[in-house]
Amino acid sequence: MTDHGADLVIRAGAIHTLVPGQAPQRALAVRGDRITALSPDPDGLDHLLRPHTTVHDLPGATVLPAFDDTHTHLIYAALGAHDVPVHEAHDIPEFLDLIRERAKTTPEGEWIRTTTNWQELNLAERRMPTAAELDLATDRHPVLVKRGGHNDVVNSYALRLAGITEDTPVPPGGVIGRDADGRLDGRLIDNAMGLVERLVPAPDRAERVDGLRLATAQYAATGIGTVRDCAVGLEDYAVLLAAREAGALGIRVRALISALGMTSAAQVEDLLDAMEKWRDDSDRWLRVWGVKFGLDGGLEAGATEEPYACDHAFSGTLSWEPDALVEAVEAVVRRGWRVGTHAYGDRAVRALLDVYERVLARNPGLPAGTLVMEHGGLAGPEQRARAVELGIPVTIQQPLLHDTAEVEEGFWGPDRVARLFPARGWIDLGAQVSAGSDFPVGRFGAMRSVYGMITRQTVIGPKGPEHAITYDEALTLHTANAALLLGDQNLRGTLSPGRLADLTVWERDPARCPSDALRDLNPLHTFVGGRPVTR
Repeated sequence: MTDHGADLVIRAGAIHTLVPGQAPQRALAVRGDRITALSPDPDGLDHLLRPHTTVHDLPGATVLPAFDDTHTHLIYAALGAHDVPVHEAHDIPEFLDLIRERAKTTPEGEWIRTTTNWQELNLAERRMPTAAELDLATDRHPVLVKRGGHNDVVNSYALRLAGITEDTPVPPGGVIGRDADGRLDGRLIDNAMGLVERLVPAPDRAERVDGLRLATAQYAATGIGTVRDCAVGLEDYAVLLAAREAGALGIRVRALISALGMTSAAQVEDLLDAMEKWRDDSDRWLRVWGVKFGLDGGLEAGATEEPYACDHAFSGTLSWEPDALVEAVEAVVRRGWRVGTHAYGDRAVRALLDVYERVLARNPGLPAGTLVMEHGGLAGPEQRARAVELGIPVTIQQPLLHDTAEVEEGFWGPDRVARLFPARGWIDLGAQVSAGSDFPVGRFGAMRSVYGMITRQTVIGPKGPEHAITYDEALTLHTANAALLLGDQNLRGTLSPGRLADLTVWERDPARCPSDALRDLNPLHTFVGGRPVTR
């Protein structure tokens, strides 16, 4: 038999395999896309060296598994790769100037879109622009300004195209914004976004594939080797397939096909029909994980048990009637797919657990991990215990809290914001919990998330320090626990022979970094399937 040796050997100061009880190793060998050997001796794998072997001799470096971001929006990141970069603006005039400059090179009547990863409180005016202000940037193009996944602001041109007037009915689960005088201000929230977004033509396929190439490299540059994209449309998935075929995916992708905006099981059945062709896809780089539902809103419309701090007559919105959601979720699980449902406020968490409990009772024998709670932001002790008893995994997103704490305090008050994403409570109950970013609402990054979970720091200081967890626990939420959620527990999450060579190499040991340095620490190298991912 031909001995091909190793394609890659890494010698490092410490290789943390995250295999329980295993001491740090010093050398790691890769052949093809798999780890073939480890050794506690930095020279212990030299017998595998061949003329073609790539060797990284890094005696001061630390090696860890590549991280998973279990709730993010890669599609948004890829779309934003070619959009107006308003996240770079410091005030509304600069924000408008960026749109104005794009308008100069955009044919009249064509849409102008912006990036989504910005927060209005980072602008000097500490608010969103209005339709009237966007009109000053251009009145010859429809403009779509997105902030995160729950908020749009559009100019008057876009409102006219969509036929939105003072008399337009507000869609259930949505908001059409008005100013103090009751006039349309261009703001569209949650289910109202579709009134305009349905009119925006998708970028051409080549541009979208290139956006995915850029975006996956950006994730990898922060140490992330796999993403679980939690809002992928049917056409989005077709683009992901094209990117995979073109070799443009630098990281692994697990897609939740979006049922957001749907309100009936019949609509979901149509979606499932369209998904059938992807059922048997076993590609380790790209596959469908399941279906995504949204039960309540985000920062501005999460469904809470108590009224909002800023409006005692408002307690958020629910997007589904419970009976209808039970039917819709059942339609998914009866076809063998999994379900992830957005539930942010405590009322939404309670309502979702009611729905999931009914689905489990009516469908005995569902595989573990079929029903997942996305966020569980304000889950209190009673609901956490109930989720664990029902066997419901949860994904949490500390970067979302870090970046939006000030915005959220305006809606919910400091006490509720401090109770968001209670990682300590979930872990102590034995919950199956994993971690992510919720980009573009939170900034993605392996160590940025770890930093947030161990310090509970936010843009306005620490919030809820009693919910902090340890560094080792935070690593587990992004590696072994994440791989379990994704169904990859036998392939990824730890470093051992036979597993996929998804790993990160860090110039300094993250465990020994001061917390402020940890937040912005990025790896020297990220390898996915033994291949370096470069920007």
